[in-house]
Amino acid sequence: EGREGRVSEVHHPARPSSQALGDVRGRFARTRQERKEGRGRGREGMAAREAPETGTTVVAVRYGDETHGRTGVVLGADSRVSTGTYVSNRASNKIARLAEGTYLLRSGSAADTQAVGDVVRDAVERLSWEMQESPSVHVVSQITARVAYANKDRLLAAMIVAGWDRRRGGQVHGVPIGGTVVNLPWSVDGSGSTYIYGHCDATYRPGMDREQAVAFVKEALALAMARDGSSGGMIRMVVVDEDGAEEMDVRGDHVPLYHEEIDVEAVLAVR
Repeated sequence: EGREGRVSEVHHPARPSSQALGDVRGRFARTRQERKEGRGRGREGMAAREAPETGTTVVAVRYGDETHGRTGVVLGADSRVSTGTYVSNRASNKIARLAEGTYLLRSGSAADTQAVGDVVRDAVERLSWEMQESPSVHVVSQITARVAYANKDRLLAAMIVAGWDRRRGGQVHGVPIGGTVVNLPWSVDGSGSTYIYGHCDATYRPGMDREQAVAFVKEALALAMARDGSSGGMIRMVVVDEDGAEEMDVRGDHVPLYHEEIDVEAVLAVR
């Protein structure tokens, strides 16, 4: 309700139609240029330069060996959401379920990636009704990439689609900014990913078991959180295989410390 007693009209967006995959301009009205201009109209004295809207680190890895008939994936993300240097949410969940056995890791603009997830989830539900079964991980990744590509000039969204299905087992598909989709054994994205590419290259081993994959994701995220100021909080993970999905959380005070990070509990104990 405004100062003059007027109630603002609320418009609820309609559910995406069958054309949502080709053109969802209504869901992503603000362009990058509009965002940039909007920042320039901030408080007096604030710099008008463009700052990153969100920062994060997301990791996904495939584990197992097809020759032995058991594969799966481990997805992980930090929980910090930041606007420039301000931490707006320290316990966010950046892992979203798109379909049975298929999950989305979100990095970039939180609003953009959430909107993409909503559009893809709606399309997957309609497709499931038509097929009378849940779409494969590959199909879901293609839908995600199509939405991202159709709106590449209006989105800041770098995503990873990963999961397990009975056709191809565990799969990891990177969907970076622009809408490309690439099938990979492991994938990282977000502002913290630049600090851990070398580490992941050096430590990844084909055919890792479930425990090794979980340790791989946990260590990579902890290292990124130690260097990247836009990544932090707690570690959230989801393990997906033929038995279903299992969620795992690592509290912030249990995240491994690296690079001479200060152990707050140890400091307080000394004092």
